[in-house]
Amino acid sequence: MIKVGVVGGTGYTGVELLRLLAAHPDAELTVITSRSEAGRPVAELFPNLRGCLDLAFTVPDVGQLRACELVFFATPNGTAMTMVPQLVEAGVRVIDLAADFRLSQADEWEAWYGVPHACPEYLEQAVYGLTEVNREALRTARLVANPGCYPTAVQLGFLPLIESPLVDTEHLVADAKSGVSGAGRKPATGALLCEASENFKAYAVPGHRHLPEMRQGLGIAAGKPVGLTFVPHLTPMIRGIHATLYARLHDPDQDLQVLYEARYRDQPFVDVLPAGSHPETRSVRGANHCRIAVHRPQQGNVVVVLSVIDNLVKGAAGQAIQNMNVMFGLDEEAGLTGIALLP
Repeated sequence: MIKVGVVGGTGYTGVELLRLLAAHPDAELTVITSRSEAGRPVAELFPNLRGCLDLAFTVPDVGQLRACELVFFATPNGTAMTMVPQLVEAGVRVIDLAADFRLSQADEWEAWYGVPHACPEYLEQAVYGLTEVNREALRTARLVANPGCYPTAVQLGFLPLIESPLVDTEHLVADAKSGVSGAGRKPATGALLCEASENFKAYAVPGHRHLPEMRQGLGIAAGKPVGLTFVPHLTPMIRGIHATLYARLHDPDQDLQVLYEARYRDQPFVDVLPAGSHPETRSVRGANHCRIAVHRPQQGNVVVVLSVIDNLVKGAAGQAIQNMNVMFGLDEEAGLTGIALLP
């Protein structure tokens, strides 16, 4: 059994991580931290874990975390980077679900997140945890930067086109919608029921923090910088991301369905739907899958890709556990075989 610690177990991503780890056949939760809830039984705060988890929250302590083989950080941006060096140097492997190690350049991180990076020397050694791209590097990784939710849906949707390459990479468009849980558990006016229900809006149009992460990943796939316009929207649902992606084809006669099926044939958590399909967010609710459909409207030269994930699972906790499985040589699907919830 892998001795696992979770730093920051009280947010939506944290509790999803606990739900999945509690049922994982090869993981043993030994430490769950929270400064605000220290001493409180975890199952008291999250009753869905009653009977599955007997631990209480503790104050984050590097000495205690050093006894773990793997530590997940489900914390706000800027937290993991203050503790990661001590853990990695002690031989503990780390998966950060926040953004601290996603960008390779410290100056770019500071520009988007507003504070200097606490350990820029660790940015180069961090492996970006989009499993379908970096599986081999993950096997030996000591530090993993788990991708953001929007970047997961967007990159998985665009990658086959960009890797080929079949599209104009200077004018990519990603129009994405997210459920309210993506804003986190911390109280905020915009996430209140009366504010979010029966409402639909775009936000962060001038620039969202996930934009440089997407450009970085897609640029690596293209072998050159890409131009990407990204517009996120808030939808009145709890879970889910639906990304509608647009690109202009160099050669409209390519069989895009075959391209996507070939790219993801051996990827257990990417499901390419039959031609003409329209994936729904409810088809991935609670599951670690990305479902994709590819269209060429009116047989023109614009391709439209539809990509859906559960932002808390494939977009966060599930993908983190998928990465853990690869890092420790386990069955990649271990603990992640749950079927999406309907209705």
